[in-house]
Amino acid sequence: MSDLSRVVVLGARGFVAGALVRFLAAEGQACRAISSQEIDLTQASAVSELAAIFQPADSLVVCSCLTPERGRDRTTFLKNVAMIDHLCSALAVSPCAHVVYISSDAVYNPASDPLTEHSCCETGDFYGLAHVVREKMLVAACRPAILRPSAIYGASDTHSAYGPNRFVRSALATGKISLFGDGEEQRDHIYIGDVVRIIHHCLQQRTEGILNVVTGASPSFREVAATVAESLSCKITIESQPRQVPIVHRRFNNAALSRTFPSFGPTSLSQGIREMLAENANS
Repeated sequence: MSDLSRVVVLGARGFVAGALVRFLAAEGQACRAISSQEIDLTQASAVSELAAIFQPADSLVVCSCLTPERGRDRTTFLKNVAMIDHLCSALAVSPCAHVVYISSDAVYNPASDPLTEHSCCETGDFYGLAHVVREKMLVAACRPAILRPSAIYGASDTHSAYGPNRFVRSALATGKISLFGDGEEQRDHIYIGDVVRIIHHCLQQRTEGILNVVTGASPSFREVAATVAESLSCKITIESQPRQVPIVHRRFNNAALSRTFPSFGPTSLSQGIREMLAENANS
């Protein structure tokens, strides 16, 4: 049990925030979860609403973001920036003791390989660009920990992103997993439980600065599909579909994370998928 006073979590209905809130509850940690239904961060009224909630000893975890399925256009970009603008204004009135911002590996230039915390943040994608701007705004407002996760997977994911999340659901529903091309792309996939543990470490140690939240392993999508198939007791067919986009690998050097939290060891892909399947079976 840490000596944290209270943890305020923004974006409480999301995948990462929901898992974090459940983890904190199990730890007996005081937590104030805030969803968009309670406070709409895109509205200017959020400034006074947040300022009335924040307390000087609070640790704040910012998970609120309009994710790509909500739009990758200019309008969504501006809403995402407005959310953090309002948050920064609230923090100017009612500062918190520590801020952890959940960013994304979408900030990085797709051509960079392997990626580190010092890799170029230059992207033409409005979603990634929104995170770049939001990070800079928070750094100007406070001294946050900025966490950039790779592809997150887990049973409670709501996005069904290509990778473990979609493969598990497709395998269970249809007995098939469809790959783009031969599934050659290599990606770092991190289990939601690991993301939550790293956030908790950041809160306990009042970590500042940028960290990639990654495993350091980058299996191909075909290897991920094979791992899902091997984890199920029934026969799963892995099939290929015509490729729509060029092959882009996304691999990470996790040295900075290992230095910061030397006791942290990531969950293996096979173990994470087994835990994901067990949670699905119990839900």
